Amino acid sequence: MSNLSKIALIKEMIDSAESSLRGAKQLLSEFTGNGDSSSIRSNLSRDASKLSAMISEGGKIVEGVFDGKSMIGSDKKEYPIPANYASKSKLVPGDVMKLTVGGDGGFTYKQIGPVERKRVVGPLTSEDGQYKVIAAGKAYKVLLASVTFYRAEPGDEVVLLVPAIGDSEWGAIDNVIPKIQAEIDAEEKIIEESKKTANGVDPEEDSFVISEDSDEKKEKPKKKSGRKKKEEKEEKED
Repeated sequence: MSNLSKIALIKEMIDSAESSLRGAKQLLSEFTGNGDSSSIRSNLSRDASKLSAMISEGGKIVEGVFDGKSMIGSDKKEYPIPANYASKSKLVPGDVMKLTVGGDGGFTYKQIGPVERKRVVGPLTSEDGQYKVIAAGKAYKVLLASVTFYRAEPGDEVVLLVPAIGDSEWGAIDNVIPKIQAEIDAEEKIIEESKKTANGVDPEEDSFVISEDSDEKKEKPKKKSGRKKKEEKEEKED
């Protein structure tokens, strides 16, 4: 093996190890309730604190950072963002938002500073009511509104938008690659055959076909025409 091949293999092993380590850290944080999750939240809050808030004639204006579900304002308050808006706008954690609170109490959001994005691809899963996409060695949470909007189902391959720099718990669905129907049919066939085998039935002997080419088939008499019948009648009368 050449030196270049060895270097490439070492890099691949390092990438795999880092991916496994990220996945292990996430699982640990989900069990303990701290770790990466709190670190990510802290970083977003720090970024939000650098933004501004002001009162204008049109109402209160607050800038903040999207965290995957809501906006962390520069005033350290959390503002809910409609899931449909976040889904259709494909908001990614870290995006800078501007919220205008009108005199009537209405909320108007606007994305003013999108973070750099990258795409990752992985299968959609569902666990305890929370949809996730397993990609790049990590389980990214996704909004239910996004899953519904794209009519995605567990097992579908999902193209996900995530921050290009830094870590994130959430991702935005960019597109969905449904499972091919043929694959689904093949899976169902395998399951059905497994059930038959478990019940002591050989799938190959489960059915039989009767051939239409039988030696016992008799030739059907040909139907006589009207003219032929008339000639035979005249012969009998003679």
